[in-house]
Amino acid sequence: MNSYDTRSTLTVGGDTHVIHRIDELAPGDLPYSLRILLENLLRHGHHDQVPALLNWDGSGSPATAVDLHATRAFLHDTNGVPTLVDLAAMRDALAGLGGDPARVNPLIPAELVIDHSVIADVFGSPDARDRNVEIEYGRNAERYRFLRWGQQNLHNFAVVPPGTGIMHQVNIEYLARVVTAENGQAFPDVCLGTDSHTTMVNGLGVLGWGIGGIEAEAVMLGESLSIPLPDVVGVRLHGALPAGSTATDLVLTITELLRRHGVVGKFVEFSGTGVAGITLADRATIANMAPEFGSTCAYFPIDDETLRYLRFTGRTAGHVDLVEAYAKAQGLWHEPDRVIAYTQVLDLDLGVVVPSLAGPRRPQDRVALTDAKQSFRDATRDLQPVTGPIEHGHVAIAAITSCTNTSNPAVMVTAGLLARNAVARGLRTKPWVKTTLSPGSRVVTGYYDRAGLTEALDTLGFNLAGYGCMTCIGASGPLIPDVAAAVREHDISVAAVLSGNRNFDGRINPDVRMNYLASPPLVVAYAIAGTMNIDLTTEPLGDDPSGRPVYLREIWPSPHEVRDIIDASITPRLFTDVYADVFTGDERWQALPVAAGSRFAWDEQSTYLRRPPYFEALSREPAPLTDIRDARVLVKLGDSITTDHICPAGAIPLHTPAGRYLTDLGVAPFDINTYASRRGNHEVMMRGTFANVRLRNQLVPDVEGGFTRLADSSAVVPIFHAAMAYQQTGTPLVVLAGKDYGTGSSRDWAAKGPALLGVRAVIAESFERIHRSNLIGMGILPLQFLPGESAETLGLTGEERYDITGLGSGRTVTITADAVTFTAIARLDTDREADYYRHNGIMPYVLRRLIDQNPR
Repeated sequence: MNSYDTRSTLTVGGDTHVIHRIDELAPGDLPYSLRILLENLLRHGHHDQVPALLNWDGSGSPATAVDLHATRAFLHDTNGVPTLVDLAAMRDALAGLGGDPARVNPLIPAELVIDHSVIADVFGSPDARDRNVEIEYGRNAERYRFLRWGQQNLHNFAVVPPGTGIMHQVNIEYLARVVTAENGQAFPDVCLGTDSHTTMVNGLGVLGWGIGGIEAEAVMLGESLSIPLPDVVGVRLHGALPAGSTATDLVLTITELLRRHGVVGKFVEFSGTGVAGITLADRATIANMAPEFGSTCAYFPIDDETLRYLRFTGRTAGHVDLVEAYAKAQGLWHEPDRVIAYTQVLDLDLGVVVPSLAGPRRPQDRVALTDAKQSFRDATRDLQPVTGPIEHGHVAIAAITSCTNTSNPAVMVTAGLLARNAVARGLRTKPWVKTTLSPGSRVVTGYYDRAGLTEALDTLGFNLAGYGCMTCIGASGPLIPDVAAAVREHDISVAAVLSGNRNFDGRINPDVRMNYLASPPLVVAYAIAGTMNIDLTTEPLGDDPSGRPVYLREIWPSPHEVRDIIDASITPRLFTDVYADVFTGDERWQALPVAAGSRFAWDEQSTYLRRPPYFEALSREPAPLTDIRDARVLVKLGDSITTDHICPAGAIPLHTPAGRYLTDLGVAPFDINTYASRRGNHEVMMRGTFANVRLRNQLVPDVEGGFTRLADSSAVVPIFHAAMAYQQTGTPLVVLAGKDYGTGSSRDWAAKGPALLGVRAVIAESFERIHRSNLIGMGILPLQFLPGESAETLGLTGEERYDITGLGSGRTVTITADAVTFTAIARLDTDREADYYRHNGIMPYVLRRLIDQNPR
């Protein structure tokens, strides 16, 4: 075995740190992100894996796996609650098998930010935020008490209470270390999170990405993350953004470019002379949307702009000095002229970026603002015309939301100045538009107040609705009642315009069919216009009181105005004041009672928290793998099926199996809450699996929503009811799908739900990275058609009986579907993933290791 002695010291400001030197060991052309992997391998003693990086020739190796150890795990409440539920259940299971339940405990710092539960129920009023917080606590007090139990009883587990901000904005503004100094050592901050947009921290020079909640549990308990050595695509930036183009326009352009190129499962790294001119906030906006363009990460190396932002956000001078010294000593400092051995290189001239939207259904579907009206008309050409106060394309939701953009002072100040200028010209938003402001940090409202921009935004209805994800994740609350009634009665396709990162079918609001991503100032503009059926570049937003038309170009602020406001209103003190008591919480949080005891006391009457069934009858050894016989297809799906399709996060409709389950238990309709908030209750989530109101299941082509047809029957039933019928007969289930199955959020319940329904395998043309890992983590086998083959080319209808044989014998399996026999690739890409599958998932694997008392 190779052995490398790379220990050295680095002295900064009188403090000496042990480091593992990579600057002389690593090839000079090794990508920056892979240098961090190299350091991680050396520090954790994986010397046998080091040659794969030292021999880097510009291409990854799917057959070569490397072990990555996170320095911290990062969670939010809707993924964090089920993660904590699983840990509590693992404690029970370990105790039942004679082990010490306290061994189920995070071994690295785990930081959870509560940001996904607040809903925009109240809007457009001065007390909107206070009323939404009151409703939030009323609905979620039980979940929040549970999180407080975790904070009190688990080591290394910190909770940022509700009302602080959005996790990724809190991360870049406060939590991210960039370089960690701990126990006399200094090393790169590596952040693995339960949210796919954890990549936002890549903009700060921190390597990190989203993993499933199931994988996060293993990472928290000390397991390494085994990943295939990735390809690294370099994006070389040059030039500068034109005046009038924003970071939002840039990231939508990059998303379109990279999704078309194909970067799923690859690292993306930004380089070139144009990087220096991209502000840190702009970099964070770009890195945030790595899941939308498909890459594992979107890394910006450390440079002077990184240091400026650290100082700007109130990090200490000593820590900034450490980051600089460490990056320069380790070859992690960005050198624009350095030749890097990327797998592929793409060039982007920043000067070609134009104002843009993306929509109406996918983030990669960028439309230049000049073409937005025609694009809308093309998308609605086949709709039946309606007459009345609400028409196709009317903007029903306009939301300044999401850390993607609210972390960026330039676009937020532009929105505030645009609102001020619009109000000064007498413009107002249309009465059918639900307007909300939900920034990712209290810093935003701090500088809005200082700059005198709050009043204008309030005048247009963009009152503060809360500090949280809100509309971006589908917690948009109900539409204006008259609008919702018209939409339902006349089947009107209304639109949402939001400064978010995702616009998938059914995600933003169940009554909204068209969703457009846009910069915050364009959100304000469309709220004033009230419709997508307008060319904002040539048509007026409206008329001023004297009847003169007001054009967008007339009220759009200049870059100089924006910079002056930023310089005058945002200081490091603003950040340090906001984050001074970040873990303390308000009086509501402090008043929540906390249960005592190292094991959680489950309440069988709870509708939010139930002990999950994953560990029932768990044996000390895994059962031998067996073939899957006589399986039936539960759903047959097309391309680009998102985790929102599989596991919706928004409001639970009363008429669905989940809604009926809750109402039968006596839950009042107003308290039904969202699927996201109910992820601690497997009974709700099983019923919500494949329950998206926009799902198209090809077994029932004329039906929209969570329905399927029972095999050998004409009965169309809810998918949950079908799965239960199959379970009664002991029938295993499979899912058939097309390309990019599981795109979108890192949602672990998009794997947990199907597993509990009895799905044993998903057969698809391709998989999105995180979801494939989550399937394995729940014991579901991801099977990929051979290149050029699909359900259609093989003539598969979903009516067949399926035998899947050869499990565990290699990288392929044989599938027989009635008269059709074909080979599929078993997407167990590393030996570790094969181990997880053999144990029927990550949680049994980790628990058995704890039972053996041999933690890695």
